Amino acid sequence: MRQTHWKLCLSLAFCTGATLAAAQTSPQPMGPGGGNALRPPPPPDTTLTRRQADQGRDAMILPLKISFGKKSAEWTAPKLAQLPHETIQATNEHGQSQATYSGVPLMALLVELGVPKKPKGKDFRLYVVAEGRDGNKVVYSLGEVSPDVHDGPVLLADSVDGKPLANDGPIELVISGERGPARWVRGVVSIKVQAAD
Repeated sequence: MRQTHWKLCLSLAFCTGATLAAAQTSPQPMGPGGGNALRPPPPPDTTLTRRQADQGRDAMILPLKISFGKKSAEWTAPKLAQLPHETIQATNEHGQSQATYSGVPLMALLVELGVPKKPKGKDFRLYVVAEGRDGNKVVYSLGEVSPDVHDGPVLLADSVDGKPLANDGPIELVISGERGPARWVRGVVSIKVQAAD
């Protein structure tokens, strides 16, 4: 019985000593006064999470596809941002105040696909069908979007009052020289140039 008691005491002493030694050798955080202090863990790094969310959002936004005959091109807001911009003053869609829209002239992109820069004669058989991501479609004659005929810019706007378009974007077709924005196309995803029979 004494031998068993003696072994138990030795085991307890050994375990207690090992625990104290480990506690003394492990580094302890120091407080402002030199004493031990508990520090909260650093905040989690959410950079990757935000980046993944942005990439997911951008993947859901369809690019703008412009086509004329067999030629076509796709445009995103970042690609449009690299091109020369023009601005127009127009009443916003709520009709409460004037806003400054900035964007790329539509005709500049149509000309790249072979649309006549200065339409004449049979060129006026051409018309433009613009479609928004909500399925809304608007038809314009070529004369209405050509600065050589129409007195006022027609823009693929990517910002308003210096800020990127939110609910109406990322790209909105804005036509000036009209009484209101009834024929603007929000979130435009398709522009097709076709010819009347």
